[in-house]
Amino acid sequence: NHIVCKKKGKTKKLKQKVKPDEAAVQEMDQAEIEVTETKSESGACFPPTFSVSEIKNKQRRHAMFLKLKEEKRKQKLELKKKKKKERKVLGDQAPPKEVPKTIENQRIYDETTVNPEDEEVAFDEGTDEFSAYFNQLTNPKVLITTSDRPRGRTVRFCEQLATVVPHAHVYYRRGLALKRVIPQCISRGFTYLMVINEDRKVPNGLILCHLPDGPTAHFKISSVRLRKEMKRRGKDPTEHVPEVILNNFSTRLGHSIGRMFAALFPHDPQFVGRQVATFHNQRDFIFFRFHRYIFKNEKKVGMQELGPRFTLKLRSLQKGTFDSKFGEYEWVHKRHEMDSSRRKFHL
Repeated sequence: NHIVCKKKGKTKKLKQKVKPDEAAVQEMDQAEIEVTETKSESGACFPPTFSVSEIKNKQRRHAMFLKLKEEKRKQKLELKKKKKKERKVLGDQAPPKEVPKTIENQRIYDETTVNPEDEEVAFDEGTDEFSAYFNQLTNPKVLITTSDRPRGRTVRFCEQLATVVPHAHVYYRRGLALKRVIPQCISRGFTYLMVINEDRKVPNGLILCHLPDGPTAHFKISSVRLRKEMKRRGKDPTEHVPEVILNNFSTRLGHSIGRMFAALFPHDPQFVGRQVATFHNQRDFIFFRFHRYIFKNEKKVGMQELGPRFTLKLRSLQKGTFDSKFGEYEWVHKRHEMDSSRRKFHL
């Protein structure tokens, strides 16, 4: 027993001898980290294999990351100043500026991009559902309604939309199914049915149905700002017919969506009102803005936003009028499609 205890004691002593060595190694590691920190302060470069993630201490890792970020920013700024000086010295012989890479200009070319001079496109436009409007055979008349039991914010949004779209009438559903609403709209001469859906008292969806033959588009609504929530807004819009601007609807799908928005407004805008409704498509998000403009002089134009403003994202385009069960869909947004990427857009 006595011998065993001695052995145990020896082992304990050995363990105690090892511990100081480990502590020394840790101290050396910390010293190395401190050296690297001081080197970074003096402006020395880090080795190519260096990674901030190798630093175990969270606070030091964060501090080192901030220093590296600051150094990169300074290097970028110096390079920019250097290029600016070179351009100034070279003058007219300076090379052209590099175009910055953006998601928009890195967009993958879509085969369905519309050429305005294409005969096939012209034929399709002459025979589609909107041809009667563009041939000035019909005048738009819009019915705006909501989901059942709308809340205050959705009701106000509908009322403000009715001031933007001429000849628009707001009615409340009272539990009626859309299949029963559509025939009544057709019989009363409406050319559009617009349904605002809501979730948790906030507008979140828009169904736009062209009457009497369709098509029907379903959009997701986001970033809704009513007039009271907007800073520096102008006075309420007048009853003048606004001008319409449609931007970047370049593909076949985008073209039909653009024609759908255009057919909401009468043909001849009243320029006296100086009001403009803009649908701007960027990366498949459609931004709506409503402005009043004034010409200050020959070069300067003043703009004043009237509201409301919102953003649309197309979810589906259906042939014919609204039919959730048996409707034939021309296009459906697939969230997890294999070929989708940040650079592929559909509108």
